[in-house]
Amino acid sequence: MTKLSLALLAALAAGAVHVDAQARGASPAARAASAASPSDASAPAAAATTPQRSKMKTCNAEARTKALHGDERRAFMKQCLSGKTRAGS
Repeated sequence: MTKLSLALLAALAAGAVHVDAQARGASPAARAASAASPSDASAPAAAATTPQRSKMKTCNAEARTKALHGDERRAFMKQCLSGKTRAGS
């Protein structure tokens, strides 16, 4: 009975993925091509850092220095990234 249940769950999961891909309009050939092509994530790390990334890095470092965790960290990061607090102060 357990093997039957696992097989049924696997079939349902595979069907859900297939339906989701079809709903987005991706053909099997397009999905295969996008999986085979290199993504932007494989670009060299020497690529130009965006202002948002540098702000995130600065705010993260400051939150780590202040040893903030949980809700305090979330609140601090929200303010820091929105520019309401100055990083480094």
